[in-house]
Amino acid sequence: MEQKLYVFGTGNAAVTKCYNTCFALSDGEELFLVDAGGGNGILTQFEKMNVSVNQIHHMFVTHKHTDHILGAVWIVRMVATQMHKGNYKGDFRIYGHKEVVAMLRSFCDMMLAKKHVAFLDERIFFDEVTEGQTVEILSYSVTFFDIFSTKAKQFGFTTTLRDGSALTFTGDEPYNEACEKFVIGSTWLLHEAFCLDEDKDVFEPYEKHHGTAMDAGRTAQELMAEKVVLWHTEDKTLATRKQKYTKEAKQVFDGEVFVPDDMEIICLF
Repeated sequence: MEQKLYVFGTGNAAVTKCYNTCFALSDGEELFLVDAGGGNGILTQFEKMNVSVNQIHHMFVTHKHTDHILGAVWIVRMVATQMHKGNYKGDFRIYGHKEVVAMLRSFCDMMLAKKHVAFLDERIFFDEVTEGQTVEILSYSVTFFDIFSTKAKQFGFTTTLRDGSALTFTGDEPYNEACEKFVIGSTWLLHEAFCLDEDKDVFEPYEKHHGTAMDAGRTAQELMAEKVVLWHTEDKTLATRKQKYTKEAKQVFDGEVFVPDDMEIICLF
């Protein structure tokens, strides 16, 4: 059975021409959702990709920034709605580090209707994860790790696919060497690339604690990755993004480069 990467959004926090970066790993018809963007636009992305919340029983929220956590409230609401209607089978589990779990739980308590809140801790569970902890999620053994963010505390994860290859998501900031034991040698490296290196004076990625496509390609090469997925980008160059980001990363990386658009599905093997 193929495992796939569902790309719901590819943009940074301030984009308007695409959705904020979030994605899911497939396991048959089931999906493991990672972040949900900044609002109910996640529901639009689901609809366009023919995805139902009934397919999602596990969600990981990486950190508390608005473009990652606010959409998660909508996911909880829609899952609870389906539970209330009797359409949702099983439980729903949300993973995140301590701050994320506390914040998201508080948001849900304050913002959702009583009929939705009633499912919290009954069928909707908030699971705090810690550095190096491994959790079985669908067919994935997912190991979470602190990316040592320079801003809000943020976790990434690494997992092994059915074909034995490793897939690692390093969050929305450049790779930190402190994470090396979790990241090095991954077949698939999912890495942020805020803009092109040639446009760094325009978009100022370093001032925002981000990097360029060339930086990401260089990191992938140093970490001996075979394939790198670049996202969390600006949205002013969408017409040429795929071609130009790929070309720039390939200048310093020998492997395959993927620069997906919103709503692409990438076959992992």
